[in-house]
Amino acid sequence: MAIKAVLFDLDDTLLWDDRSVKEAFQATCLAAAEQVEVDPIELEQAVRQEARKLYESYDTFAFTKMIGINPFEGLWANFTEGDNENFRKLEQLAPQYRTESWTLGLKALGIDDAKLGYELGERFPMERRSRPIVYEETFEVLDQLKGSYKLLLLTNGSPDLQKEKLAGVPELAPYFDHIVISGNHGEGKPATSIFNHALDLLQVTADEAVMIGDKLTTDILGSNRINMRNMWINRHALQRDDEIIPAYEIVSLRDIQGVIDSISS
Repeated sequence: MAIKAVLFDLDDTLLWDDRSVKEAFQATCLAAAEQVEVDPIELEQAVRQEARKLYESYDTFAFTKMIGINPFEGLWANFTEGDNENFRKLEQLAPQYRTESWTLGLKALGIDDAKLGYELGERFPMERRSRPIVYEETFEVLDQLKGSYKLLLLTNGSPDLQKEKLAGVPELAPYFDHIVISGNHGEGKPATSIFNHALDLLQVTADEAVMIGDKLTTDILGSNRINMRNMWINRHALQRDDEIIPAYEIVSLRDIQGVIDSISS
């Protein structure tokens, strides 16, 4: 059956989120090294480790895992939107979480400085917000697809944060007929409900749609569960086992049209 709709993941599919986060960490850790004697690379590793441990200790962790909000998004999110009561808890926790993550990261390297921890915790969000990085082929491919297919953005995350990412690249959102954010829906990928909701919005069947995403455990697993074809974008030559098998594996967004043509022929 011919493809009528293309569903896209956002982070590390259209936006290069990993690079944005990495560069924000580097800039913040270099700023720390200007004030105290610390190795920026070691500080980044320590903060990532402490942030993850702290994040998993909160009673909101199960919710954030289900919605698909990772610890490093928590380091710059404000959680001001979303109806679920867990978003209000996260909104209250966020300032403390930022400060403690950086303070504990410093402490792990022998630097006990809560004031600096606070300063770095406030600097990181600024550094991240200044880096809305898009893959070089993103707009080229969306231009190619727009008009020929219905387009839907299906992203896990906190509503305010995902909207902020899109606002940082204002040309992106207009390409899509619909934008579905897990924090608004109530469940994140790979839950079948969010994929079925997307199909309902598009008014297509699973046979008429294809999912494009970088994560096997969310984008590919979820679309597999409803028998929707998918493309796993594997830009970094990651090895996979046979637990989650994509219908197609691509290395660039530029490969999408060729795969769609082969499906429809």
